[in-house]
Amino acid sequence: MSAALLAAVAGALLYGSGTVLQALAARRASGPGVLRHPWYLAGLGCDLLGWLASLVALRALPLFTVQALLAGSLVVTVLLARVVLSAPLRRVDGVAVVVVVGALVVLARAAGPESPARALPDAFTGTVLGALGVLAAVSVAAYRRGAGWLFALLAALAASGAAICARAVTLPAGAGTGELVRAVAVEPLAWAVAAFGLLMTVAYARALERAGVGATAAVMAVVEVVVPAAVGLGVLHDAVRPGWPVAAVVAAVLALGACVALAASPATTATGHVPVGPAAAR
Repeated sequence: MSAALLAAVAGALLYGSGTVLQALAARRASGPGVLRHPWYLAGLGCDLLGWLASLVALRALPLFTVQALLAGSLVVTVLLARVVLSAPLRRVDGVAVVVVVGALVVLARAAGPESPARALPDAFTGTVLGALGVLAAVSVAAYRRGAGWLFALLAALAASGAAICARAVTLPAGAGTGELVRAVAVEPLAWAVAAFGLLMTVAYARALERAGVGATAAVMAVVEVVVPAAVGLGVLHDAVRPGWPVAAVVAAVLALGACVALAASPATTATGHVPVGPAAAR
């Protein structure tokens, strides 16, 4: 197993664990005290480490592989919530867990070799920044009265934007720390990762208020895989291993369907949070 694939798996484990730790803190404290509880802080630490792991994975693996593996954090959440929070586990949840794990194994195998660095299309950066502006404008306009599903969609699109930018950003190879910091400081796509992450955080919180955990998790699981996968394959030269396209499509559909089922699980609802992809610190 490659280091990048291990990083993606680690990211899913960390995201799922962080969600349950934060839910555990919410059960043992109330109000602002939750934010200071050791379990909540530990959950934030897991989120941060998961995000860093996802960035490592995105540097080498296709977007569809990384995003699908991170969506699999729902499996971790459901299983840990059963043990730690005593959340009920439905029979369909058990089936969905098996389906997700099997589908993710196929998707990992279907990932093609790392594509050589290629120049981005001329309009790529401008298009991404324009999309960021549109999402921000819609979020502001709809903030007071917008429907929950709209904010779930906005959060998922913002998370997708962060993943796409993280995959597309070009940094100097073999650079020292100082040179790397300077390169990031002048790279618009690097700043866009943080901006998309901030937008995702705001929209995600609003979605939980108005749509609930299950609906938000379902939208996030689907959009965060489909949109980055389409951009990765169509624009960023991501590749599927020869002979594996059909298997990859079938596995992706099964994984998404199973993730939607897990999003409605009592175990997911019990956490009060939705594990999402590499959208920067949440």
